Amino acid sequence: MEELKILQKTYDMMQYLHQALQQYPKSEKHNLAADTKLAAYELLRLFITANKRYYKKTTMQDADIQLDLLRHLIRLGHDLRFMSPKKYEVLSCMTTEIGKMLGGWMRAAQ
Repeated sequence: MEELKILQKTYDMMQYLHQALQQYPKSEKHNLAADTKLAAYELLRLFITANKRYYKKTTMQDADIQLDLLRHLIRLGHDLRFMSPKKYEVLSCMTTEIGKMLGGWMRAAQ
């Protein structure tokens, strides 16, 4: 049942992320904003794949790496002042919560 919760949390985070990426400058919409969206899509894809696989360990490790990449891209957008501090704080809390859920899922799968 936890897999469905992590998928829902990731989906909610992606909805909020799309709103936050709307305020990126036009010059960055095809660069940093697009890379951030792709990282979020890949994270969701890895969660769905891990949910369907019998051997989940490597897919969950890939998801952990992808989540770390997403965190860094979000932080870069904030550091370059493309995102408001409030939106950054909300996204940071969301990614932290997803990371905690993923860590619990990885421990349960061992």
